[in-house]
Amino acid sequence: MASLGIIFQPSFPPERLRGVARRAEAAGIEELWVFEDCFRESGIAALVAALAATDRLRIGVGILPMPLRNVAITAMELATIDRLFPGRARFGVGHGVLDWMDQVGRRVASPLTLMREYVPALRALLAGEEVSVDGRYVHLDRVRLTWAPEGRVAVLAAGEGPRTLSLTGEVADGTVLTTGTSPAMTRDAVQRALAGRAGAGRDGEHEVVVFVNAAFGPDAAAEMEAEFDRWGFTGERRFAAAGGDDEVVRAVRELVGAGAGTVLLQSRSAEPDLDAWVDAAGRIAALLR
Repeated sequence: MASLGIIFQPSFPPERLRGVARRAEAAGIEELWVFEDCFRESGIAALVAALAATDRLRIGVGILPMPLRNVAITAMELATIDRLFPGRARFGVGHGVLDWMDQVGRRVASPLTLMREYVPALRALLAGEEVSVDGRYVHLDRVRLTWAPEGRVAVLAAGEGPRTLSLTGEVADGTVLTTGTSPAMTRDAVQRALAGRAGAGRDGEHEVVVFVNAAFGPDAAAEMEAEFDRWGFTGERRFAAAGGDDEVVRAVRELVGAGAGTVLLQSRSAEPDLDAWVDAAGRIAALLR
């Protein structure tokens, strides 16, 4: 069975994170992911805080915006985290929201070129290699990490459009699909990523992580409509795991059947009882085992 996890959104204050992480671990949830949304919460700081607050829970960050982060700094941070918490952290990078990148003067003319240069350089640095790159956006001159990870660290890349999805398969170890991705959209994304991977002559597995809005209870589907509106979702993007436990399990299994290796439940942005929501996600994890 695929891994089931939850997402801690930056619509909740940072001081709630450690308690939510501990509750998720106690509920038997396998992983928890945090966002790095401008200008709310740091993905790296939140990731480390959640790791330090728990013993077994895997913690992911999705996603770190590449335009904001020099690849050498990202590699240093990820390597340090992995050595402090071996095998427990998961890392995703992506284009970042373009309007936010504009606000801080970091929007690039070609996000695809940046990903094509950035992700292979990051993977090579994390593998302990000496890296020299003189690209359009990434420039490294004989850079090698002193304290590279002792094991393999996967680098996932977020994608949505057809060209980006193909590129995630070509250069990354996995693909992250954000909320508003239906099973049909997941199936199409998986096919595009795998085609990109095959076209690059790469073998081995390519993991797919899918975020899905989730709400529990008899009124969950109706309550989710306002959340869809908040995110601007239309058509098949208004897909959610909502309702009774059986209905939520069914939606998760649809995503797994479409190719998801990890499904991450995402609460409403203003979930009124986050503790109860985490406990409900724990029930779903138990039902799926």
